Amino acid sequence: MKHWTEGFDDDDADEPLVRPYTITSGRTTPERDDLTLITLVTAIPEVSSEAGHGLRRMQPEHRTILALCKGPMAVAEVASALDLPVTVTKILIGDLIEAGQVRARPPLAFAQAGGIPDMTILEAVRDGLRKL
Repeated sequence: MKHWTEGFDDDDADEPLVRPYTITSGRTTPERDDLTLITLVTAIPEVSSEAGHGLRRMQPEHRTILALCKGPMAVAEVASALDLPVTVTKILIGDLIEAGQVRARPPLAFAQAGGIPDMTILEAVRDGLRKL
């Protein structure tokens, strides 16, 4: 019996065989609007270790996100590590937030002063950009 991947050209080896809409069960936009590129995502260790049978129902990308986010990681970094579009990554992270597997929070600079970044950080960025 012939395997379904036989007959693909070697030129197509870089392209994924699974389309992003398959990974997200057909969803094309994230349900959460609070996930930005710099939102920090962290796995909740006590929940992740206890959810053995729940993990079996998740996509492999969900499990990869849990492994990557043992420490805080930005949404953009997670998307890069998964080699998936940011929108797809946000959908997957949203699934994990709803399942109580991960937490998402803004970076510390934005968490201070009610979501307004610290002026010293902004000035340091501005000065660094001027030096370029």
